[in-house]
Amino acid sequence: MKVKDILQHKGTDVHTISPDATMQQVMETLIERRIGSLVVCNDNGNLLGIITERDVLRECTQHGEQVKSTRVREVMTTQLIVATPDDDVQYVMSIMTHNRVRHLPILVGHRLFGLISIGDVVKAQLEATEFENRYLREYISH
Repeated sequence: MKVKDILQHKGTDVHTISPDATMQQVMETLIERRIGSLVVCNDNGNLLGIITERDVLRECTQHGEQVKSTRVREVMTTQLIVATPDDDVQYVMSIMTHNRVRHLPILVGHRLFGLISIGDVVKAQLEATEFENRYLREYISH
């Protein structure tokens, strides 16, 4: 199974935010959309980084009330681990687990194509295993 198979079911819509947005805007967006991360893009749509719930919590712990006015550019992760639509899901799961990341931007060339979470990967793996098990049970019973 490939990353593009996950995105085919999930879709390629990605919630993004400007590096000039405030952390207050980040928190409101994460809560409103019930998501765990926002991809940070400039006005041209170029990927600059990612900001996650963990980043928000770390910033709140370190700077308390000041966090609300802090700009995304000051907090976002810029050293990104990314994948492509043609990457194997097993490979992506390994990368995410090894690097302890829960959200992975998917790029085609240098353009943002989608975003997958570790939950998306686990769900896809469970569905593939369930399908394989069902097929093998039917094969054995015939």
